[in-house]
Amino acid sequence: MPAWVDIVILAAVAALAGWGMWHGWRRRARASVAAVPAVPAVPDDLGASRLGPLEATYVSSTTTGDWLDRVAAHDLGNRSAAEVEVHDTGVLLRRRGASDVFVPAERLRTVTTAPGMAGKFMGGERLVVVTWDAGTDRLLDTGLLVRHRAQRPALVAAVQALIPGATA
Repeated sequence: MPAWVDIVILAAVAALAGWGMWHGWRRRARASVAAVPAVPAVPDDLGASRLGPLEATYVSSTTTGDWLDRVAAHDLGNRSAAEVEVHDTGVLLRRRGASDVFVPAERLRTVTTAPGMAGKFMGGERLVVVTWDAGTDRLLDTGLLVRHRAQRPALVAAVQALIPGATA
């Protein structure tokens, strides 16, 4: 068989695999709209700044309890560089190349550290994971990898102070 036939077959298989991955991601995005019908809008007045901006990597958002179930709706499944800010009204993630994410203080449930989640496993307790109410019957975990390790405890403490009913 001539070499060009092998190349055409390989290109067709690669194109089919790419189409399958794209189709699967779109299906996941449509399905995850039920978990997150809309991302809260960033308010005009964020209130006083409590912390930040801190350089971080937005890893992903997943359904709570299943860190492999990445939420693809509203850009929440797209990993990106970000700046994290904690304000009186909530937590703002300014992401590069993806839409910003704002979690109002009243929707915050817990904050902890973890060794990883969908898209990023590294061992140790290096990820800051913010659990929040998506406005449905689902909770989401949003993972952040803070660039400077020494800032991780400050971020956890600042978010913890916003959680309704939490003790500092």
